[in-house]
Amino acid sequence: MILIQFTGLSGSGKTTLAENVRHLLIENGYQVEIIDGDVYRKTICKDLGFSKEDRCENVRRLFNLGLNFISENTIVLMSVINPYENLRNELRSYEFVRTVFLDCSIKNLIKRDPKGLYKKALLPDHDSNKIKNFTGISDVFEVPPKADLVLNTDCETVPFSTDKLYNFIITNLS
Repeated sequence: MILIQFTGLSGSGKTTLAENVRHLLIENGYQVEIIDGDVYRKTICKDLGFSKEDRCENVRRLFNLGLNFISENTIVLMSVINPYENLRNELRSYEFVRTVFLDCSIKNLIKRDPKGLYKKALLPDHDSNKIKNFTGISDVFEVPPKADLVLNTDCETVPFSTDKLYNFIITNLS
């Protein structure tokens, strides 16, 4: 089986592509689960904040959940920002883990801003609505130097990126 650890800034398309690929995989007879960081922040990770330590713990908890699905011969799509290369490498030490980087410029992400998060992250420091420690704006995002697949969601259409990701997963199934 395979576990895809997505990495990319908020709004780059992680959840959209995970959902699209999930449908394609199910249509073709595969078992697949999405582990979405936004969803699990409300349950098993609700006690965590956004410090580096908490972000790493968040990813590790999600990965451990993914291990349960892998043991059941299920493809896992782990949709989470996952901003630190050391942590991505820690997960990559498992032979069934692949890293998929969704590359999209800050300029386009600010334009898209589907959840209104960039707008809040860019507010003046004195504004009580400002999001602090926002990855890519006021907190670090380490671009992966050796992702297994890069999807340029700046310029690729959603169907094109979906097909590219689907073919990558099928090719890498163990």
